[in-house]
Amino acid sequence: MLAPIIKGLVLGIFLSISVGPVIFAIIKQSINNGHKAGYTFVAGVSASDISLVLICNFFTTLFTLAINHSTVIAVVGSVFLIIVGIYTLFFKKVKTDEDNKIIEKKFRKRDLAGIFLAGYFMNMLNPGVFIFWFAWTAAIIGDAADTANPAQYKFIVFVTCLLFVLITDLLKVYFSGKLRTKLTAKNLHYINIISGLILIGFGIALCWGVLNFGSSIQHQS
Repeated sequence: MLAPIIKGLVLGIFLSISVGPVIFAIIKQSINNGHKAGYTFVAGVSASDISLVLICNFFTTLFTLAINHSTVIAVVGSVFLIIVGIYTLFFKKVKTDEDNKIIEKKFRKRDLAGIFLAGYFMNMLNPGVFIFWFAWTAAIIGDAADTANPAQYKFIVFVTCLLFVLITDLLKVYFSGKLRTKLTAKNLHYINIISGLILIGFGIALCWGVLNFGSSIQHQS
């Protein structure tokens, strides 16, 4: 079945190149903390995508409830991004040794669990991701209804999409980690400043957009 594979690849390409806070967070995590932290963060992002796909397909009531409270989710997600951005901007320190070389951080299991959850919730609390999966799940279900095996069609589309996104995210971690080996502590400090400002900007823009959109709907009604 070539059609669902192509559909899944198109969705995967669209999702993987969409500019959002998660892309910058993956790069930031990889550059700051190396491959292990980057891969763990990506695992959290991927797990949240899988959760959303399952919710869209099997728990439509729960998903509808989430959509109806999208403003609350957006505000919580915005606050989360702003907090992470402030921490990165003002409190994230680059640790160096006596030769001013960046010290490789050793992660405990709870550190990796925290990084995993950060990736999971940063992706999960983004209303844009909710809307993406809601809209495309509805379209895919409609396409699948016209096929001989709807369940197989949907499975191939979603698995292809999720695998493509996961692979591209892993590549982002890989190349960001390669870049990290060439950075000085000063360069990394500047990257943290830029990353913090980007995350804060995304958080403010997301909150402002959702609140304005919600207020305009109320005004029209």
